Amino acid sequence: MTVETLVTLSAAARDLSIAATAGALLVIAGVLPAGHRAVARASLIARLGSIGWVLGAFSHSMATYASIRGTLPDASRFVEEWWSYSMSVDLLQAYLQVLAAGLVASVLCTLVRTPALAAWSLVPVAWALAWLAQTGHAAGAADHHLATSAMFLHLVGATVWTGVIGVMLALRGVLGALAKDAMVRASRIAIWAAAAVVVSGLANGWIRLSEPSELWTTQYGRLLLLKTGLMVVAITLAVVHRRIALPRLSERQVAARFWRLMMVDVGALVAVMGVAAVLASTAPPIPIVPVEEPSPAYQLTGYELPPAPTLATWVGLWRLEIIAAFVLVALAVVYAIGVRRLRRRGDAWPWHRTASWMAGIVLMVWITQGGPTVYGMTTFSGHMLEHMLLVMVAPVPLTFGAPITLALRALPPRADGSMGPREWIRTVVESRWMRFWAHPIVAAVSFAGFLIVFYYSPLFELALRNHAGHLWMTLHFTVVGYLFVNALVGIDPGPTRPGYPLRIVLLFATMAFHAFFGVAIMMSTVLLAPTYFGLMGRTWGPDAITDQQYGGGVAWGIGELPVVALAIGIIVAWRRADAKETRRRDRKADRDDDAELKAYNAMLAATAEEDARTER
Repeated sequence: MTVETLVTLSAAARDLSIAATAGALLVIAGVLPAGHRAVARASLIARLGSIGWVLGAFSHSMATYASIRGTLPDASRFVEEWWSYSMSVDLLQAYLQVLAAGLVASVLCTLVRTPALAAWSLVPVAWALAWLAQTGHAAGAADHHLATSAMFLHLVGATVWTGVIGVMLALRGVLGALAKDAMVRASRIAIWAAAAVVVSGLANGWIRLSEPSELWTTQYGRLLLLKTGLMVVAITLAVVHRRIALPRLSERQVAARFWRLMMVDVGALVAVMGVAAVLASTAPPIPIVPVEEPSPAYQLTGYELPPAPTLATWVGLWRLEIIAAFVLVALAVVYAIGVRRLRRRGDAWPWHRTASWMAGIVLMVWITQGGPTVYGMTTFSGHMLEHMLLVMVAPVPLTFGAPITLALRALPPRADGSMGPREWIRTVVESRWMRFWAHPIVAAVSFAGFLIVFYYSPLFELALRNHAGHLWMTLHFTVVGYLFVNALVGIDPGPTRPGYPLRIVLLFATMAFHAFFGVAIMMSTVLLAPTYFGLMGRTWGPDAITDQQYGGGVAWGIGELPVVALAIGIIVAWRRADAKETRRRDRKADRDDDAELKAYNAMLAATAEEDARTER
């Protein structure tokens, strides 16, 4: 057996083991009821999968080292040399991270018996897939960030899709009467995973095409269209299968026809994997070639310097970030499905909440895909604008959309003890950690304090240089902004909200801190992230320190409109609460013939009579 064959086989064993581990954990976390006999079988699959993951990752790392070295060293020195190379070669460092994640997962999987532990055990799976995305062939494409993000999304979708289908087939004999419900729930997970594979596959193929016509004029483009078409057919069959075929069958019929029903998903998966294998071995129209003389901006950001900012470029300059785009579109689709479900059963949902949510999603799309993220990578002022929009502007319409309230009303509860989306949302919202972070004072301190922690620590430069760090920054500041706004004017459950006067105090105190931070940046003559912004090599705009001072002005001034909107929201909610309390008292007075007022008047009369006796 050649070294190249060993590399291929060990990689396949590692990837299939990761898929089995992830599929088993997802089935425990979101499909099976706690205590069902199938949980023990799924837990065993997770343990065996994690062991195979470790062995496959270790074998693949050593085989890759042998392939890089070209010749096999002396057996007594092989492990020592492999470890030395793993500490110095980026590719082997990534594979070492995958191996470490497998070791952590193997320990956690020995403890998995409940949905909560299964969910936590998925963290090392995500960590391993993130590192594998850095090593994929698409990661070397011209648009490195898009290629890496698309590869990560593709790996997640393929891992979940393959793993869930495989685990469901392995659990066939122990599901019993749960077979129908389990198949429906697993199908929902598989559909979202397949959608991620379609979207990421298109993005991975698109970066290798110079123009749309190459989709049908080149072999690579035709194979890409064929793969996409098969995926669409697979998703359509799964949706029709779940919505039309399964509801018409009894639990006994589903158990009897389990293999035939699952073969639809298995056949589609095998067909797509076959086309994907052919596509991977086909040369794209645009070969991957390194940039011969990269500019300073390209070396720092992975992109050439954008044109000088104008209103037209701020609005019209776009750069796709596939993970954020997929999540935002999914949130919009799920929200619309929830509203439709409420209306179908006759429940009302205010139109202005839907409009507010969709406006927030559109704003987030522009922030994460448009001018703010493009210029946020090259100028401090652009980054500060991106940050302020994420933490102060976008959370306002998103909070007014009340997504948690809609989800709790629209999602059906489960009665068999399993954890569905509604149960997971309640678990997170009602957890002690969330109650702590959602507390108005804690939310206000986080809203203001993380500014200092972020900009005056290595986290700032990490978010600039590392794409995963940038995505984490986007998620973090959006969530912090949502928790703060929800504590002041939201209706979603979670925080114990203070009285309205204290809310006004919290709002203006927090905004005053933001203004103080902005003024401090404006007055500073010390450049933040100097090895990044100071070496950008911009041919337009002010110098780096002046641009940073402009960014301080952005931090100071951009909060005025959100503060006004939040203050108006607090005042309106205050008036509505007072009006509601007045109506409640009026109804109570009608019921008891104004007993409270009569008791108050009697108390005043008794006090007056006592005063009169005292004077006499």
